[in-house]
Amino acid sequence: MGTMAVAGCMTSMAHAAPDLGVAEKQATNWTAIIMFVIFVAATLLITKWAAAKTTSTKDFYTAGGGITGFQNGLAIAGDFMSAASFLGISAMVFSSGYDGLLYSLGFMVGWPIVLFLVAERLRNLGKYNFSDVASFRLEEKPVRAMAAVNSLVVVAFYLIAQMVGAGQLIKLLFGLDYNIAVIIVGLLMMAYVMFGGMLATTWVQIIKAAMLLSGATFMAFMVLKEVGFSFSNMFNQAIAAYGTAHEITTAEATKIMGPGGLVSNPIDAISLGLALMFGTAGLPHILMRFFTVKDAKEARKSVVVATGFIGYFYLLTFIIGFGAILFVSQNPAYLDTAKMALTGKLELIGGGNMAAVHLAHAVAGNWFLGFISAVAFATILAVVAGLTLSGASAVSHDLYANVFRKGQTTEASQLRVSKIATVVLAIFAMFLGIVFEKQNVAFMVGLAFAVAASANFPVLVLSMFWKGLTTRGATIGGWLGLISAVVLIFFTKAVWVDTLKLGDSAPLPYSNPALFSMLLSFGACWLFSVTDKSARAAREKAKFDAQFVRSMTGVGASGAQDH
Repeated sequence: MGTMAVAGCMTSMAHAAPDLGVAEKQATNWTAIIMFVIFVAATLLITKWAAAKTTSTKDFYTAGGGITGFQNGLAIAGDFMSAASFLGISAMVFSSGYDGLLYSLGFMVGWPIVLFLVAERLRNLGKYNFSDVASFRLEEKPVRAMAAVNSLVVVAFYLIAQMVGAGQLIKLLFGLDYNIAVIIVGLLMMAYVMFGGMLATTWVQIIKAAMLLSGATFMAFMVLKEVGFSFSNMFNQAIAAYGTAHEITTAEATKIMGPGGLVSNPIDAISLGLALMFGTAGLPHILMRFFTVKDAKEARKSVVVATGFIGYFYLLTFIIGFGAILFVSQNPAYLDTAKMALTGKLELIGGGNMAAVHLAHAVAGNWFLGFISAVAFATILAVVAGLTLSGASAVSHDLYANVFRKGQTTEASQLRVSKIATVVLAIFAMFLGIVFEKQNVAFMVGLAFAVAASANFPVLVLSMFWKGLTTRGATIGGWLGLISAVVLIFFTKAVWVDTLKLGDSAPLPYSNPALFSMLLSFGACWLFSVTDKSARAAREKAKFDAQFVRSMTGVGASGAQDH
């Protein structure tokens, strides 16, 4: 999830989000740059240390399986608490009030699904990524090819949004040229992953999570301090401030404390919920983290720890959003008066996504603004590193080692292909980041969630829980989930009208296609499996009991996990 904030994985699935291309280059923020340099120097030292310990493919992909449950939980939180969560949910609350919490809840509800359905079985069955699980008893070549392509599509759209978000944030806050900012992110991402692998990526995510949690805690504390640590005071004052800032009556402003302002169509609401919930359980860079711990018990612990940190963080963003209504919405220093004159609406310098950043300055001045700016940039680096690693895994472990070479590879050659894939992915991300500078890439992160929920999640869950799944069903279901998610989002208003300008109305009346593409994927998996009467299908069904025992007990999961 990237710095596109609401323009990230959230609004993209509700309606088109504001374009961050409007961010103007500002005067250089030296405080932010100093803190950014300190963070980068520290993480590069960690990468140097991790590089000495990364000698095998297991080290590269899973940190040798030596990460503890608590460390992995904090790293998962670091991977998931992106700048979109920090800037995005707080910006959503700033603009829409109570309804901003809808997105926090949507992401949170995905974690019990990961905990109870996925984490333990994934760790017991897999080796490096979720393709191992999907192909455990099915034919490797078609299933891995499908899973790898799905993963790469998710990663690609995430990466584009991360890179554009990074460029726009740095252009706004550091005064650097957009293209230079994108290239800096790309080079750092390349260094973390190529030299340090999962070990370096994990520690970058842990440090970033600690920084983000401490910064958000301080901001929320300062907001609550100003309202006497009373939520009722905060809400009442926010209603009054919202009414004044938007030039509406207090009665109208009270609507920010009720639901329905963002997603009023029931189909869209259900579809958005499905994408946020089940997309979480299908994200390749999140699923990959469960292989960094030694056993299923630590995998479960990871999810519990991550859920606790993420839940606490989302509560903070809710407070920060209302704090921004109080301290930012009426302060001329943060308002874009020229744009307000044109639109007649409340507009912030740098766009609505900057509400939390302006609040940082409002509550604690330049130094804290610098800290939050550096944290937002660190957030992008950490998420980008995790994404790149999962993309490199899909290329080298799935496509190269198991599809093209049919398992006849050495660790050295896999590691070499991984590093080549990392360089290619980084260059690809930098190129797309520069090309899409002025585009609204909000829908791309929404597409990542829709693909994860529609293509990855059905195949993953059915492969672990349904004896009847066959190779034919899994591959057709997975490909249909991918293609339908991409095509349907292409036909939504966010893409057809707002991004591509192909007309005044969209062919699809709904903004969130996950409901349709996910049901299509599940239906295809079922239909083409039950109608598959081949000898191969019979053999695959016969292997289910052995797979189920291993997924539940972990017997055979340690050591060499080849199957």
